[in-house]
Amino acid sequence: MALLKEFKDFALKGNVLDLAIGVIIGAAFGAIVKSMVEDLITPLILSPILEKAGLEDIKELTWGAGVKYGNFLSNVISFIIVAFVLFLIVKAVNSTRKKEAPAPAAPPAPSNEEKLLMEIRDALKAKQ
Repeated sequence: MALLKEFKDFALKGNVLDLAIGVIIGAAFGAIVKSMVEDLITPLILSPILEKAGLEDIKELTWGAGVKYGNFLSNVISFIIVAFVLFLIVKAVNSTRKKEAPAPAAPPAPSNEEKLLMEIRDALKAKQ
């Protein structure tokens, strides 16, 4: 029972839930980027290159004994896009965070009059 309670406490912590939500959203974002690369970038930008190579899809690019480097290139393009978007998100979050407040300045030293009054007070206390 203790193990089950400990697991429940762990699983319901805010950080674990935030991480789970991030993973789910990340997977969905990855699918969007994959579609963008395969359905937009490849046909629009890479079509002339593929036509010269006599291919219809980037995934058909092979080298030597069937090394499919076209699929690899597609995944590299997807990674670069995801990494760039994450960089922009982190940069935006960092810029919105409050900058550390400067430490409060030390109180000013007592004036000569205050020092004299403190000496008088201390002298009166000592006589009692």
